[in-house]
Amino acid sequence: MMRIVEVEARLFLRDRLNSLFAVVFPSLLLLVLGAVPALRTPAPEFDGMRFIDAYMSSLVVFTLAFIGLQRVPTVVATYREKGVLRRLSTTPMHPARLLVGQLVVNSCAAILSVLLTTLVGHLVFGVDLPHHPVGLAAAVVLGGAGTFALGLVIAALAPNARAAGGWATAVFMLLMFFGGVYLPRFMLPPVVQAIGSFTPPGVEALHQAWLGTAPGWGHLVIMGLVGLVAGSVAATTFRWE
Repeated sequence: MMRIVEVEARLFLRDRLNSLFAVVFPSLLLLVLGAVPALRTPAPEFDGMRFIDAYMSSLVVFTLAFIGLQRVPTVVATYREKGVLRRLSTTPMHPARLLVGQLVVNSCAAILSVLLTTLVGHLVFGVDLPHHPVGLAAAVVLGGAGTFALGLVIAALAPNARAAGGWATAVFMLLMFFGGVYLPRFMLPPVVQAIGSFTPPGVEALHQAWLGTAPGWGHLVIMGLVGLVAGSVAATTFRWE
């Protein structure tokens, strides 16, 4: 297992452009948004906070969803398309180990991206550090597990990179909508906000931990269940070819 993780980490680092984009883009987006004076001004619709303060949880949603849904399925499907998985099928390695290797490496990249965004927001724009860091860590881990598991299901079923990209983009756009990335959550109908609260990566739990108190247990449990169920489906449906 450690050998698989090591190889996947090397391949991740060799893909410099895509890897750098996955890690750095949320911080660049924050810098662009923060350059707009109106978004650095406290507003009543954000309970007296600035837009960039309230948007931090949505940036975490983007980070987890982008890496888990745009990168993981495409990489595994590319392995399948190029015959890498066919060659691996001649070895004693169980398919689940390949998926776990992808999960470990890309989860580390997602955590690094979240830490970088937090640092940029705090140092450049004075965004408060997470008010409940332990709760945020739990929300990132469980929300990321749920999101990455959905990506692994796509990776397990997609016959090639093009199909994986199409399926993953559709799911990605839905999660971005429910996660308040396209529109601030206060502008969404209550039913959409409620759905987004329990949809991976769990924007409500992230928002609570960043700006308030510990995230609700219900949100964390749902994220964990999604990760468990989707991960099990990915492991049982995965085929080398």
